[in-house]
Amino acid sequence: MNRPNLPKFILSLWLTCLPVAGCTQNTTTPTAPRSESTPASPVAQATPEKPKLRVIATFLPMYWFTQAVAGELAQVDVLVPPGAEVHDYQATPKDVSAIAQADILVKNGLGLEEFLENTIKNAQNTKLKQIDASSGIKPLQEISPVVKPIKSDRDHEHGAGNPHVWLDPVLAIKQVENIRDGLIAADPNNKATYAANAAAYIQKLQELDQQYQQKLQPYRNTCTFITFHDAFPYLAQRYQLKQVAVVEIPEDQLSPDDIQKTIATVKKYNVKALFDEPGTDNKLLTSLSRDLNLTLRNLDSLESGNTDPQHYFTAMGSNLQALQAACQ
Repeated sequence: MNRPNLPKFILSLWLTCLPVAGCTQNTTTPTAPRSESTPASPVAQATPEKPKLRVIATFLPMYWFTQAVAGELAQVDVLVPPGAEVHDYQATPKDVSAIAQADILVKNGLGLEEFLENTIKNAQNTKLKQIDASSGIKPLQEISPVVKPIKSDRDHEHGAGNPHVWLDPVLAIKQVENIRDGLIAADPNNKATYAANAAAYIQKLQELDQQYQQKLQPYRNTCTFITFHDAFPYLAQRYQLKQVAVVEIPEDQLSPDDIQKTIATVKKYNVKALFDEPGTDNKLLTSLSRDLNLTLRNLDSLESGNTDPQHYFTAMGSNLQALQAACQ
């Protein structure tokens, strides 16, 4: 019996099965073509920043306090250029335009900015919010005799009382608080930032007050001084010094007789200190200092200086040193 040709049979069977194996079902899912109409992923659009508040401060101390509280949240500008005489300032068309575009105006008040009423009226800004930094402060009336060699057109009459409250660190705290509250009322969404900025500045004012209290304590009720600008009654009252006379100096040329009359008037006061302001050079004060045998020193009313809010502490520190030196 002939056996079948096994190798050929197996080979034939294997070859026959190859097509079957090759035809097994493909389980790979085909990738669907991307439709041309499928929209691309949206790109996040940047939210436009809210415009900063536009704030105008009338003069340098108000600018310092406002800038310290507002920080980066507002564009703060000063109306009266540092060093200009705020008492006699005449507003310009540029000032009117600045107020017309401002959101907030910060003023010292107490009748200091006499130019302001008409300037605001001319600006016709019905949305303007005003912050009176001296709100709630009881003004001092004239507490020191005033020596006037001759009648001058520059005599300052403040019907609302003496306006120089920023030179008392404790009253400066009240002004900063008023500015803080006004900014919060205008921009409540940033209340926390205004409050934090104000708190940091107030802490430094409190530290300054403590320095004055400590270093001037030995001279309470014993140190008398004369100034040429009635700017320091709040400072004197706070630290129990005596501003006994104010020598108001006119711009006009003084005669020798005017000088002698002033010296005779001032001599009746037992003064220890004679102060002028930085940048002044007046022969009357020089004659007074020589005749009274007193060193003429500077006491800064802070109406000039750089615009850094920290300059307040630098200038007030210099005032403290001058008072200490003069009162010894």
